[in-house]
Amino acid sequence: MTRATAVRPAPVTAPATAPGGPARPGRGLAWRRSTTPLLLVLGWELAARSGVLAAEKLPAPSAVLATGWRLTRDGTLLTHLLDSLTRAGVGLLIGGGLAVLLGALAGLLRIGDDLVDPPVQMARMLPHLGLVPLLIIWVGIGESLKISLVALGAFFPLYFNTYAGIRDIDERLVEAARTCGLGALARLRHVVLLGALPALFLGLRLAIGAAWLSLVVGEQVNAQTGIGFLMMEAREFSQTDVVVLGLLVYALLGLLSDVAIRIVERRTLTWRRGLRAS
Repeated sequence: MTRATAVRPAPVTAPATAPGGPARPGRGLAWRRSTTPLLLVLGWELAARSGVLAAEKLPAPSAVLATGWRLTRDGTLLTHLLDSLTRAGVGLLIGGGLAVLLGALAGLLRIGDDLVDPPVQMARMLPHLGLVPLLIIWVGIGESLKISLVALGAFFPLYFNTYAGIRDIDERLVEAARTCGLGALARLRHVVLLGALPALFLGLRLAIGAAWLSLVVGEQVNAQTGIGFLMMEAREFSQTDVVVLGLLVYALLGLLSDVAIRIVERRTLTWRRGLRAS
């Protein structure tokens, strides 16, 4: 008898990958997203240099950047920026914290829904920036006014998204968690919180945008520091480049804060698979 020889399968080799590693979705899209802003800035610069735009009405971006560099070197811009960031942070913390607390109370408890949601629904119909005269009577024209405006601006977007995020959770998921033996706190953590996180992040992005908008108005009322004060002071002396610089700083702060929230959201909601643009 001849001994049967075992036939070994050929080794499976992994497919070759590019030296830079597997391609990630979205890699290389940053330049495409920045194309339009760069073209707008270039057109603005050309229009200003050619005289189409009067310098006293709208200075060139290069002139605005030169002004920004000058104010940065002497410390003026940094001082006003830190004060604006402090007001925005405190107001967002107060308004956002209260919004999440009341939104969760109204979303989770029937008595909370009956007691909290109706007055909030009524108050949201009032433009919070239109409350400035009343707020001046209540809290004065100092720092309390500016922080109150930021808190009001941040409250409503975050409250309604917290409320909607909790109420939109499929009740069958909660029942399934109860059937699996999860207690109330475990269901709140693993089902309710995770289910409401996408809406919470959306509300936070909207709240930050509203906070910056409120701060612009607040810092133009009897302020001594802040980007809004810097713009108002520049208006008195017809320094258009400083006014435009202040607007760009506000826009940049809003953009950076939104990008930061989106990065945290992407890393937190790794389990979520949403529709991607094609």
